[in-house]
Amino acid sequence: MTQNERALQVWSVLAYAAYNRQLLNYTILSKATGIPRVGLGRFLDVIAKYCKKHKIPPLSVIVVSSKTGKPGDGFPYKNEDLLKLINEVFEFDYLEYGCPSKELTDIQAT
Repeated sequence: MTQNERALQVWSVLAYAAYNRQLLNYTILSKATGIPRVGLGRFLDVIAKYCKKHKIPPLSVIVVSSKTGKPGDGFPYKNEDLLKLINEVFEFDYLEYGCPSKELTDIQAT
């Protein structure tokens, strides 16, 4: 599977979790996608950048550490109210929005 296909896979898992109003920890997301836990950050970064660029709630906020209950250190919305962002994600219909295929895969991770 290519990196672009992996980013789309992560998006799809997160969109479904958001639809079900679920937070996911990194271990669960790793198991659901087959992506090693340490490699998830690059895909979550791409998703966060896409959401910011398209002015939609940051879907990656629902992936949290099982220890802290917060997104990882690379999450770009550090100064935002996390509960507010999570609620915005839960209210946004990512399944209706659809998978952003080409646009998502054009964004580069840092």
